[in-house]
Amino acid sequence: MNGTKLFLEQMEIVDLSIIIVSYNTKELLLKCIESVKKYTKDITYEIIVIDNNSTDGTVEALRKLKVTGYRLQVITNKDNKGFGAANNQGMKKAKGRYILLLNSDTKLIENSLLSMVMWMDEHPKVGIASCKLVNADGTLQPTGGFSPTLPRVFLWATLIDDVPFVGDFFGSYHPHRSFYTKSSSAYSKERPLDWVTGAFFLIRREVVREIGLFDESFFLYVEEVEYCMRTKAKGWEVWYVPKTKIIHFGGASGTREGTVLREFEGLKLLYKKHYSKMAFAFLRLLLFIGSVLRMFIFGIITPRSRIYVHALGRI
Repeated sequence: MNGTKLFLEQMEIVDLSIIIVSYNTKELLLKCIESVKKYTKDITYEIIVIDNNSTDGTVEALRKLKVTGYRLQVITNKDNKGFGAANNQGMKKAKGRYILLLNSDTKLIENSLLSMVMWMDEHPKVGIASCKLVNADGTLQPTGGFSPTLPRVFLWATLIDDVPFVGDFFGSYHPHRSFYTKSSSAYSKERPLDWVTGAFFLIRREVVREIGLFDESFFLYVEEVEYCMRTKAKGWEVWYVPKTKIIHFGGASGTREGTVLREFEGLKLLYKKHYSKMAFAFLRLLLFIGSVLRMFIFGIITPRSRIYVHALGRI
């Protein structure tokens, strides 16, 4: 752990270090960077891009970018190291007072970074925060949630928290439609959460000094849940802050099947690390029940159902 914190001894020279992990999202990445340049004013920042061995010309395109008014660093990997490990590479280079993990499939539409840095300056107990995420058509997108305790995983796996107001009342691990219907106020105001999504993951530098980096056992998905869990265990707060918003296109680097399988794997890793063996056994049972239920709901022979057939073999 000590070795992962040595980078924090560097002199802090900018307000914000923006870390973007890229994997075959060249066009989205370039638009993301352009939106940062266009809308970000009145703070100093650097951009660090970590490319996970893209084959779509991402690295070549980055080298052609005209850099003015900010620092751009590009780290190239010879293989796909995953989300957590790649972000760790960026954080080791970061020199900002705050570190923002920003998805390549996001786009700024206002000066969100200044707003969030100022908000964090005003709330010193908050270690991690995220802003409002919206879809390309402007509709609200759920972000973050509550700890994946066994009761919440049960509600999620059995689709019960899809029922309006259930997720609002019990606190959903992975918010579904009930969290962003017009009748729900879940994303209309500032509030603490147990975790926020890695699409916009703003970290106070002192948190990284104290907590360390991502657990690289998590390849993709659930690593931000685990990191927020460690952060809160040290007394820091995690907040959702809808005072500003960005567009998140979502799903640009993966498939639906990959998302499901890796989320299941991430949850199992989380339980192995932070929960008892009995709790881990119950988690596997709940994932099994959830997979079988979805197979019947979606139809045994449909492509979406086959995702959960594959998931059963991995539980």
